[in-house]
Amino acid sequence: MSYTALESMRKYNKKRFGFDVGPGQPPLYTNPRHRNNLKSAALRFLHNHCENLCFNADMEKKEQETGTCLGTSIKPCQIPYNMQMDLNRLCLEKSLETFIDSGAADDAYAVYYCWLEIFFGQYGKSKKMVELLSEYESNGSSLLLKHRDHYSHSVYVFTLGLAIYETNEEYRNRFKAFYRLENAEHFETANLFLEYWGLTSLFHDIGYPFELPFEQVLSYFEVDNQERGRGSLYLAYHDVEALTALDETAKVHFERFFGKRFDTTTELLSHDITQKLGREYSFTEEYLLDVLNAKPTEPNRFGYFMDHAFFSSARLYREMAEELGPENLTRMHVDVLSAILLHNSLYKFSIAFYKDREKCKAPLKAELHPLAWLLMLCDELQCWDRTAYGRNSRTELHPMSARFDFSGQAIEAIYDYDASESAKIEAFHRKYKEWVLDPDKQIEPRLKSYSDMVGQKQRFTTDIEKIVNTSFIPLTVKTNMKKAERKNKHTYLSGSSFLHLYDFAVALHARSMPPETSAEAMEEKFTSLSLEYQLSTLNRARNFAKYLDAIRCFYTDKPVDYELVTHFGKKDAAIFAPMEHERWVREHQAMGWRYGTAYETLPLDVPKAKDKEVRASLREQLRCHKLMMDGKLTHEEIRAHYNRLPEADKGKDWKPFNKLLELLKKFDGLRIYRL
Repeated sequence: MSYTALESMRKYNKKRFGFDVGPGQPPLYTNPRHRNNLKSAALRFLHNHCENLCFNADMEKKEQETGTCLGTSIKPCQIPYNMQMDLNRLCLEKSLETFIDSGAADDAYAVYYCWLEIFFGQYGKSKKMVELLSEYESNGSSLLLKHRDHYSHSVYVFTLGLAIYETNEEYRNRFKAFYRLENAEHFETANLFLEYWGLTSLFHDIGYPFELPFEQVLSYFEVDNQERGRGSLYLAYHDVEALTALDETAKVHFERFFGKRFDTTTELLSHDITQKLGREYSFTEEYLLDVLNAKPTEPNRFGYFMDHAFFSSARLYREMAEELGPENLTRMHVDVLSAILLHNSLYKFSIAFYKDREKCKAPLKAELHPLAWLLMLCDELQCWDRTAYGRNSRTELHPMSARFDFSGQAIEAIYDYDASESAKIEAFHRKYKEWVLDPDKQIEPRLKSYSDMVGQKQRFTTDIEKIVNTSFIPLTVKTNMKKAERKNKHTYLSGSSFLHLYDFAVALHARSMPPETSAEAMEEKFTSLSLEYQLSTLNRARNFAKYLDAIRCFYTDKPVDYELVTHFGKKDAAIFAPMEHERWVREHQAMGWRYGTAYETLPLDVPKAKDKEVRASLREQLRCHKLMMDGKLTHEEIRAHYNRLPEADKGKDWKPFNKLLELLKKFDGLRIYRL
């Protein structure tokens, strides 16, 4: 049974009440025709193989001894602790499903949120690390010549890794052998992979805010097509130890692991990578340490490029040390950091020299460093649906979508290009034919990344095969033309460079608290919710732009000459309140809720004063609700259901949005305008 704690709760309720009252098992997304496509494989891994994720036997024993639930739902102590853990995993599964369908940045945000809540304990503690990349990219990258999204990109990389692990036995065997997990339970290995692959993939690019200023300065001089190199003005970082230094606790801790004392993460990772790859690639720890020390301080040694991977690994170590404590970091945490450090340019240009005919060495084998191997493969494969920020990037031709088939221990990737760009593609093919006939007199035409996938040299595939050994997972790449579909991107007129969904959701949940309530008190109330209810509040906030669009309104932080909206009346509510009700119904369906009133009618042997509290807990344990709907629902059916609700219940779907007007103004300086 996939969600074992939910099944245990169902059996307990059946024994308690004499008949099956739930909760039921949440459905798994299935596509019979494409069982091994990206979506099916990734979601199947989370649903079927990550059983008992973060379960706590001590908490379960304490619950049995005391007869008291220790898990949180809408309030503390309403459900068993392990049931809460099951629902947390379901939140991650459903958030990833939504992201795969849309590719939208705010859906990527939900995946980050779930993963951090599950493995770090509280998103609020680490939100700056995640939000900095998204905010910095969207605001600062337009100044660059070449730059594309790394925020949604990282969640796609995460998804690809889950799909490969799920469908490729050879990779699973190498992962298990490397970490000596051959005798571990299947779900234990899967859960370990989910934790450490998530840490590797989701945070492999968080160092980009260090690379972007460097590129901005160089872009200033490249406007007139001046190539970077000697004579270019460039940035370099100094006092890097402010980021890389290890404290005394960490020094002692890692000395126990490696038998050697390190002062910085640079020294630690030089040693770790040399142990893994030094013999295979004939380099010493001294060589690697010299290269890494020069990365931030002497970019001129590396073709005038700054390696964001150096900063990603150092920044992630800081986060892990602060949130988990350096004494609690494992060898696998170090592997995560070294995988991230290797993934961009270190391995390619300073270890394997994959583009140097004379010095080129063998591609990386998965058995040498399974996390690094998978990160480099998925990072290269994920080139579709990436927002182009840079001036030149916006005019280049990149795939808008991709379809994968992971059947037969192989990967077939079909990259879809926008059919409206057919003129650009036809022009490329004409030039390419001319070049094929006379390659000595002409420069090979390029239309990145399309040309890398269709040209004679097949640069896209051959480059991947030079970087990672794909002998046990053959790769086939194809291209296709199709009409662009952008409806799933949730793009509306509303916009703010400063809107942070987390802070916004915290304030929205605390809307009934006095105006003078501190931000800390508001956050404490929000984090007392389970992940399921935190996500629901976040989703309500995320959909605000959609609702405003429906009533011909928008929010912005810029002063504009439109009618200012200070209050939503019943006329507006009649439009967007049914939309909010539909969001609530579909969200609850996805999370396994169903229609029911049993929590109100079942006989309970409790004091009258406790009846309301106990029935509220019973509702969470049965996962049924009197306002829910069952079955495959249309918009019209949900709207009709909304219209039948009592006025008090209808008000829940629109009255909170009047409070949002105040919150937007208070937290982001935003205003609502009507077109």
